[in-house]
Amino acid sequence: MLQRSKRNVINVFIQILIWVVLGNILLFYQPFLRDISVPYQFWIKQIFVFLLLITAYYINAHVLVPQFLLKKRTGIYFLLIIAIIVAVVFLAGFLDRALQIRHLLEEAFHRNGPPRGGRGGGRGYFDTFTITLTSLVLGISTSVRTTQDWKKNDERQKEMEAEKISSELSFLKAQINPHFFFNTLNNIYALTLVNVETSRTAIHQLSRMMRYVLYDTQNSTALLSQEVAFVKDYISLMQLRLTDKVTVNYQAPVQVSEQPIAPMLFLPFVENAFKHGVSDTLPSTITVHISQEASQVILVVKNSIFKKRGADLEENKGIGLNNTIRRLELLYPGKYTLDVNEDKDANTYTVTLTLLLA
Repeated sequence: MLQRSKRNVINVFIQILIWVVLGNILLFYQPFLRDISVPYQFWIKQIFVFLLLITAYYINAHVLVPQFLLKKRTGIYFLLIIAIIVAVVFLAGFLDRALQIRHLLEEAFHRNGPPRGGRGGGRGYFDTFTITLTSLVLGISTSVRTTQDWKKNDERQKEMEAEKISSELSFLKAQINPHFFFNTLNNIYALTLVNVETSRTAIHQLSRMMRYVLYDTQNSTALLSQEVAFVKDYISLMQLRLTDKVTVNYQAPVQVSEQPIAPMLFLPFVENAFKHGVSDTLPSTITVHISQEASQVILVVKNSIFKKRGADLEENKGIGLNNTIRRLELLYPGKYTLDVNEDKDANTYTVTLTLLLA
């Protein structure tokens, strides 16, 4: 609202400046009339021409430009512009003849010596001057209106883009949350059949995580420490159902330098490692490493590859991972790198996310 009011004030100031300049040219700055007693009829005509120019300016700005030029009807637009110029010149000439202004000016010139330039030169000067000035006014009118419309369209486009990003992020987040909770509830259900105490611990951890998702992530950002703690809770919850054949290496700063970050941004990468890097019978390793250097955060997730689960990121990307990549594109354009490396010799799959939060 403040931006719009400021723009309106600037537009009004520009228009006032235009009319002050044109009014000064028409009504005050007449070097060829210096030291000459000018008849009042001349000033009547100048005021009349000035009013015609004001009318032509606003007809062009508020009718012709939006209705014809901006709608790509340029042929009709230029014909109408020519018609306005002809009309102004005709009306100015008509008033000139009706008030006998040329005759009165010639008498004024004769009082101070021979006529300057003769009748033919004077008639050509006045006609050319009116045509030039009218064309200038219409050109300024077109420039101002098209510039205003361009700025409005640009602002409207930015607002629509912001609304699109906001709605898209809400949609992506809404998809990520159920995706995570459905998987986690399935894990807890499996635990209830094996160990009641362990399942209670899992429920407590899940409730703490749900509190983060439902309350702490209502804003567009969360604290980096909260996101790191959420990943830690998730890993702890996953470890409750893993066998001794799975080794989990987790490392994160004991204390992080607080930075705002999009909530639940790390989870899909970690979740993907547990989903596709764990075997029921074979040894496997999952490594999650979070580090911070000033405003730069690096997440490294590394897991073993099991062909039966799929070894390709494009094949294994779930809803959560797909949406997280989309969120990165929307929220951190040009501020993140996502490297995916599949080492077939070492039978490992590594995802490295480098994110600049400032």
